[in-house]
Amino acid sequence: MGLFDVFKKKSALELRAPLSGRVVSLDQVPDPVFAGRMVGDGVAIDPTESVVCAPCDGVVAALFSTFHAVGLRTDEGLEILIHVGIDTVAMKGEGFSSAVKMGDRVVRGQELLRFDLDLVRAQAPSTFSPVVLTSMPLVERFQAAEGHVAAGKDVLFSVMLKT
Repeated sequence: MGLFDVFKKKSALELRAPLSGRVVSLDQVPDPVFAGRMVGDGVAIDPTESVVCAPCDGVVAALFSTFHAVGLRTDEGLEILIHVGIDTVAMKGEGFSSAVKMGDRVVRGQELLRFDLDLVRAQAPSTFSPVVLTSMPLVERFQAAEGHVAAGKDVLFSVMLKT
């Protein structure tokens, strides 16, 4: 088996940015759970717009009742958590709404959540919004974008899954 054959057997995914804004390292997130990568690995986005889009095709696998976070599962089993702001659960849903429900099948770029960015800025410790791969045992490696990204358009993660 040649080198090319090995790559053909690998499963690669491109996940689009679920939010528009500036990409920051999880190390900069003022929350020890995300900064410590206890939930998974990834990045955070400091949002400039108030819509969360599906980064890929998949199923809504988690939807918090306060609509501050949503989790998706791809057909390959990769799970992605998108969490708007830090400690936004304390806002008890104020300023958040959902366009989806648990179990919905979604397509890349589809609207998942909306939020009032000014309200999050006023009430949350940070607008940094972690986007983490929560099923890291499936991931061989990933590369994250840097700089500014546009929701639904720019690739946020290139992920190589284990075979």
